[in-house]
Amino acid sequence: MDLSIRKSDLLRELQFFQGVIERKNTIPILANVLVEAGSDDVINLLATDLELGLRSQCKASVKKQGTLTLPAKKLFEIVRELPETDIRIKQDGDKDQVTITADQFRSKIQTLPKTDFPTVPTPPGTNQVSLPRDELHLMISRTQFAITGEDTRYFLNGALFVLKTNSMDLVATDGHRLALATTPRESKETEESRTIFPKKTLIELSKLLADSESKDILYECGEAHLFFKVDGRELISRMIDAQFPAFERVIPQGNDKKIEFDRDRLTSAIKRVRLLSSERSQAVKMRLSDNHVEVRSESAEVGEATEELAVNYSDGEVEICFNAQYVLDFLAAVDADSVVLELKDEMSQALMHPAGEEASYTYVIMPMRV
Repeated sequence: MDLSIRKSDLLRELQFFQGVIERKNTIPILANVLVEAGSDDVINLLATDLELGLRSQCKASVKKQGTLTLPAKKLFEIVRELPETDIRIKQDGDKDQVTITADQFRSKIQTLPKTDFPTVPTPPGTNQVSLPRDELHLMISRTQFAITGEDTRYFLNGALFVLKTNSMDLVATDGHRLALATTPRESKETEESRTIFPKKTLIELSKLLADSESKDILYECGEAHLFFKVDGRELISRMIDAQFPAFERVIPQGNDKKIEFDRDRLTSAIKRVRLLSSERSQAVKMRLSDNHVEVRSESAEVGEATEELAVNYSDGEVEICFNAQYVLDFLAAVDADSVVLELKDEMSQALMHPAGEEASYTYVIMPMRV
């Protein structure tokens, strides 16, 4: 192989592979990216950790075709530090090393046999659907933080994607809170489909969507894998084969007490008050009374703190306790000026949503008992 490629073009692609490659190095080849140089002055890049894979391509001047693997992290670090110039990647007689040069810089990197690189599935191409990019990106940002990271309940390590004839839902829960984002869409599909997207898949997909300028992306669900085509890149993910909880039952319907908060004001108050809460529980209490909310925390080891907020409220006095971080996660995920808290009593699950967006974003949070 012998090719030249612009530093900025290669760096842009390599940055997307950093979240995909295997970090634990249990299988050495999974730390490498497969580079294929063909006759059309384009190189194809591929990386996988056996659960998630990414295909990409980049323009290059190919002098000699070939296929090889390079350590993805080390290659990224080298390219990042190089000046904005053409980079030459060349492999001659020594099949164990690859030479990388740029201006006055010269290096040799160890490679691994391309035959060791695992096969990555390709989409069947039989049931592709188009999804709106901006809306999907927003849905991911409003739900992924509620996915548990270490739960033994396998189905909670991802978010449920529900594709309907006229809308799509993305819902995540860790058992203590639930985030549900809904977006209308036009489609020709007649059957509803439900698929669990792994957490890592959503994180990497969000990066691709943020970089894309396309209006729509292509999505396809195979027998065991998910495929997302975003511009010239393709994300391949193993799906979570499990039964997601019936989340509809968790969403409260009879919460008759409603309070509208200025989002920034509530965020600041909770951040300040939780500084004196227990580090373990992060419990913050809200006492609601006529046109008044008191946000309070106390800890035997640290002390106590209170802050008062003026609100438009007259539905009776009630006190409810939340995990402060759970509330802050929601407030950080929305950009509305005002948010609404709906509750029934101090023991029942509460509901939060941006003001005026009841139909598009719902956040359910369980109260704490302290």
